[in-house]
Amino acid sequence: MTIVQDVTSIFEVINPLMLRLATSIIILLIGFIIGRILSKILYRILHEVELDKGFKKTTGFEFSLENFLTKFTAYFIYFIAVVMALNSLGLTTFVLNMVFAAIILMVVISFLLAIKDFVPNLIAGFSLKRKNYLKEGDKIKIKNLEGKILKINLLETKIETTKKDLIIIPNSIFSKNEIILKRKN
Repeated sequence: MTIVQDVTSIFEVINPLMLRLATSIIILLIGFIIGRILSKILYRILHEVELDKGFKKTTGFEFSLENFLTKFTAYFIYFIAVVMALNSLGLTTFVLNMVFAAIILMVVISFLLAIKDFVPNLIAGFSLKRKNYLKEGDKIKIKNLEGKILKINLLETKIETTKKDLIIIPNSIFSKNEIILKRKN
């Protein structure tokens, strides 16, 4: 009798779980189908209206706004379907917190990678301005480059070579390399 009761209790636990799993799979399938159908309908409507041509005529930029809007719509509907499916499984809060943490982590990493060259160039630019070693009009040689300084900004220095080429050098290069200065007297 205890084996039968154990098997019965296992099925009582498994049946609701299987029902929730089946429900979430059906929600996903319906969401993906609706997302795909709506994105195709939206693309046809936007293509009929000639949204891309109007956007290019108005702004002067060539950008496929039709594709962007239709893909955004499809992915938004997919996202809603996934959230609803996770909600039916009872995992919404945990998964959304993990997704939110991953997005924040990606934004922070992207920001750090974006400023990794900016900060050293800015500090070197302040140092160049404060110490006043280099001035506009000075002739310098750094690495294998020789020319006349046209402009010194906080991030970069513009140099004109003897061949009249314009070279833009990040200011952090000046703090890391030997500079030969040929100043006019």
